[in-house]
Amino acid sequence: MERDQDSCGTQLIDGNGVFNVEGLDNFSKITKLSQCGLSYAIVAIMGPQSSGKSTLLNHLFHTNFREMDAIRGRSQTTKGIWMAKCVGIEPFTIAMDLEGTDGRERGEDDTAFEKQSALFALAVADIVLINMWCHDIGREQAANKPLLKTVFQAMMRLFSPRKTTLLFVIRDKTRTPLEYLEPILREDIQKIWAAVTKPEAHKSTPLSEFFNVEVTALSSYEEKEEQFEREVAELRQRFFHSISPGGLAGDRQGVVPASGFSFSAQQIWKIIKENKDLDLPAHKVMVATVRCEEIANEKLRYLSSDQGWLALEEAVQAGPVSGFGKQLSSILEFYLSEYENEAIYFDEGVRNAKQQQLESRALDLVHHAYVTMLGHLRSKALESFKTRLEQSLHKGEGFAASVRACAQSCMVEFDKGCEDASIRQANWDASKVREKLHRDIEAHAASVRSTMLTEMIAKYEKQLTDMLSGPVEALFEAGENDAWTSIRKLLKRETEVAVSEFSTAVASFELDKPTIDKMVQNLREYGRNVVEKKAREEAGKVLIRMKDRFTTIFNHDNDSMPRVWTGKEDIRAITKDARSVSLKILSTLAAIRLDEKSDDIENVLFSSLSDGTVSVPSSKDRGVGASSDSLASSTWKEVSPKATLLTPVQCKSLWRQFKAETEYSVTQAISAQEAHKRSNNWLPPPWAIVAMVVLGFNEFMVLLRNPLYLLVLFVVYLLSKALWVQMDITGEFRNGALPGILSISSRLLPTVMNLLRRLAEEAQGRPTPEAPMQQSFSFQNTRNQTQLNTTSSTIPESSVSSSCVSSTDSEYTSPNLMHRRSTKISEEESS
Repeated sequence: MERDQDSCGTQLIDGNGVFNVEGLDNFSKITKLSQCGLSYAIVAIMGPQSSGKSTLLNHLFHTNFREMDAIRGRSQTTKGIWMAKCVGIEPFTIAMDLEGTDGRERGEDDTAFEKQSALFALAVADIVLINMWCHDIGREQAANKPLLKTVFQAMMRLFSPRKTTLLFVIRDKTRTPLEYLEPILREDIQKIWAAVTKPEAHKSTPLSEFFNVEVTALSSYEEKEEQFEREVAELRQRFFHSISPGGLAGDRQGVVPASGFSFSAQQIWKIIKENKDLDLPAHKVMVATVRCEEIANEKLRYLSSDQGWLALEEAVQAGPVSGFGKQLSSILEFYLSEYENEAIYFDEGVRNAKQQQLESRALDLVHHAYVTMLGHLRSKALESFKTRLEQSLHKGEGFAASVRACAQSCMVEFDKGCEDASIRQANWDASKVREKLHRDIEAHAASVRSTMLTEMIAKYEKQLTDMLSGPVEALFEAGENDAWTSIRKLLKRETEVAVSEFSTAVASFELDKPTIDKMVQNLREYGRNVVEKKAREEAGKVLIRMKDRFTTIFNHDNDSMPRVWTGKEDIRAITKDARSVSLKILSTLAAIRLDEKSDDIENVLFSSLSDGTVSVPSSKDRGVGASSDSLASSTWKEVSPKATLLTPVQCKSLWRQFKAETEYSVTQAISAQEAHKRSNNWLPPPWAIVAMVVLGFNEFMVLLRNPLYLLVLFVVYLLSKALWVQMDITGEFRNGALPGILSISSRLLPTVMNLLRRLAEEAQGRPTPEAPMQQSFSFQNTRNQTQLNTTSSTIPESSVSSSCVSSTDSEYTSPNLMHRRSTKISEEESS
């Protein structure tokens, strides 16, 4: 490394604090400092004794400061303040080497000079290197914290801000990365700045207005010399153009011209020497600070590993511990007493300050256990509240009264637990936990109240549903004229009953009147919605209701007996009555009428859809003069769309479909009536009977005079009767005259021949073969059953039942009965 005598090493201030005015003037002449104007920089270095300050300056600036000979032992090398010119650095740079701090040569009174020299360096230098060992980071004294604190305080009072750069040089760096060490240093400097007492003018002045803080790290000079040299070379480059913008001292302020540097330095040192406020405590205060802190750290370490504390901490994690506060207070008291006994001979002020710090740190250590204990107490009190409230409600006590009583008892229990958990050394407030418990109790009570009210409302809503749905459906199904009047009365009665019971039940909750009124109103609306929902369901089934009602009235008389279409009934009138009742059902389900508002729906429907001669079952006048297009609309007059169930257009379409689906029943009834008339019309008309009596009088007299004719006629009668029964003349003509004649003509000759053969065989005494007769009867039976099934498949059930009741015995006589009758006739004829 280049060593140049041009560095001109000069002692600026000797060990006794005497300023070397002559030496400074000589230095200025030799180095031509006075000719530099403002283009120069002052670099000072401070740090502990024997920390390698001079060695660093010599390697960094190629100066020739005296270095310590490690072989001869570690002793003070630099006394006072030395200065030299930095070789090869632009701009002109002066390096100042300060006497090391904490040296044994000066003893306890060394702090006054080192503070003075440090303050001088900060006052005159643009860049101050603070040399420190890596392992001293975080220590109070080795990191020059007390020194910097005092210097900062004095500097603000004596000098105006000049933006000095503090460059912390960490020596013998370890494996710990610089990015981890730098934040610690910066935080320490900020704390020192925040802790110093500031004059009013700089009460809120930030550290950045006085200083720029930089940090760098160097390897060990003795162990890694080559790496140390490389890192110093890199650091040296930072001092080139240091006063330029962006350099280490680029934003310095209040620079004194180089020609006035000597005078300025003398005045600064004079002010520092004469200032009485810079008389600092002796070294024993610092020793007390270090030792008391060591004792406090030791007691805190013992406390953290104390078996009693660890057992108590583990126990409180599992649940509440009885006597927690008493046990923990005893443990803390023991270690605080131990500290006081060991630190009793140190400075009282330092001792008390460190004791307060120890107590604060110890309380911080145990605070989480205290918080956990309060958490257990809160959880226990909350669970107790839940259990007690549930038991109280099961006994049937009022909800609000139960909540108050249970909450009060649980809060008293919690307060007692907090008192038992309190620590004598701390004044911790449990009010926040208590407030949280109170909020939790209120939240649970609100949840239970909400659940109970929901269940209660659901209960009365179900009651309304059960009491309204069935009766409303029955009223709609009955189709009475006053259906909606009955529904309104039913709705009012059941709603009032439910509201009365609900109001009585909800009184125990002690809710405010607007809330209760709203709930009651919701219950009333629910009942109304049940009716409206049921009305809409029934409106969807209106066609079925209309057809069922029509069928009931059409097929049953006033005594609810099934009708028999004998020919005496007025089918037209019955049809009109049945349709009128069905139309009444349609008008009832066309709109919701819960508000007792009058409407003209019934008039419009009857006038538009009925035949005009149907009497309207209402006390109102049923006008028929409505327009034929009165149903060509999607709304009813005086009826809101919300209350409309079936629009006029829908009613018209439903009526058309209803008439089409009921027309067949009417047709079948008419057919059954006509068939009944044909089956019972055996005699000729009265006029024909009279004509036969008048015109056949002579023939009748001839028969009376000749009885043989009567015998012949009787035989003819018997044969005709046998043919009539065997050929089922009535059944043949049931489907019409022409089909009957054709059928009889095709069967007449075989039947006559079969009958004569049978008579001849009986006359000869031979047994009568029954097979042909049975076959004939089976054939007739099959034809009768076919005709009956055909009729049943085309006529509705009600019409079939009526036709069956009204038909003659001969039409529906079984084949066996017909066989017995035929046999009896044959026997009579044989006899």
